[in-house]
Amino acid sequence: MKCYELQGPGGVDALALVDKPVPQAGHGEVLVRLKAATLNYRDLLTVKGGYGSRQKFPLVPVSDGAGVVESVGPGVRSFAPGDRVTGSFFESWLGGEPSEARMRAALGGSVDGVLTEYRVFPAHALVRTPDHLSDIESAALPCAGLTAWSAVVKLGDIKPGQTVLTQGTGGVSLFALQFAKMCGARVIATSSSDAKIARLKQLGADVTLNYKTTPDWGKKARELTGRGVDLVVEVGGVGTLNESIRATRIGGTIAFIGVLAGPASSDSRLPLMVMQQQRLQGVTVGSIEDLQALCDGISMHGVKPVIDKVFAFDEVKDAFAHMASGAHFGKIAIAIG
Repeated sequence: MKCYELQGPGGVDALALVDKPVPQAGHGEVLVRLKAATLNYRDLLTVKGGYGSRQKFPLVPVSDGAGVVESVGPGVRSFAPGDRVTGSFFESWLGGEPSEARMRAALGGSVDGVLTEYRVFPAHALVRTPDHLSDIESAALPCAGLTAWSAVVKLGDIKPGQTVLTQGTGGVSLFALQFAKMCGARVIATSSSDAKIARLKQLGADVTLNYKTTPDWGKKARELTGRGVDLVVEVGGVGTLNESIRATRIGGTIAFIGVLAGPASSDSRLPLMVMQQQRLQGVTVGSIEDLQALCDGISMHGVKPVIDKVFAFDEVKDAFAHMASGAHFGKIAIAIG
């Protein structure tokens, strides 16, 4: 089989396409022929060597993949050859509260990922691909989809009539918009591109703000709602946190996910967060049980991921370059087989 290996922290130039024997499924394991993968910003950081001490080399990168069961090992009753399946981000986090042990095996970081034609998964770490999704669409679920689900549905507990603010047009943000609308919430969506704003409106955004022409978008969001939003899905990190604090109502929540916007400014509004009793909720993907809940929810409502562009397996470096450019709207996918 062919797979990509990251030979060291040298960026995409350190990615090598290598030949390896097809692995065999052991007891309780499933061999999956991967059909598709999608990229997350975290994958770009990993390729640059930014995953810290847990990162090993050589490493098969990328966390999110879907495919078809090729064979099953002894003791596996839940899957059979031909079943369409999607892998989870954390292989050891079956359910319940997060812990160091449950979050230790993170695909494409501390353990090999899915940028390969075949991969062995523990049977418990797979979910059935929703019938209404293609393999490429389902490959968008394990990290970006589940992170947004955790932020909006599980931890955010968004109810009909509430207001959610999303940032930009990456995978997590678009999923968050879709899930918030699924829950009956109003969505304020931000972007720096008027062309992308038009597409956000098509996806269901009720209000849009261009954060380049409206740099005080947090203040504007608060004015538009009269009291502030119930939840901000914060993917920018410390660089956008000040405006997120301004946007959030007293007692509201900021789901803190990303690090896209760089370092914090010197005029931090963290004291305002304390004064307004806001909650800063860290979000790191979710469990296998959560991934199943996500699949059940989108199957019921017919929600489909937004796919920006599909690259061939031999165009992986181009796919990473496209992500680095920031030009994408939704998920960047790789067709593996």
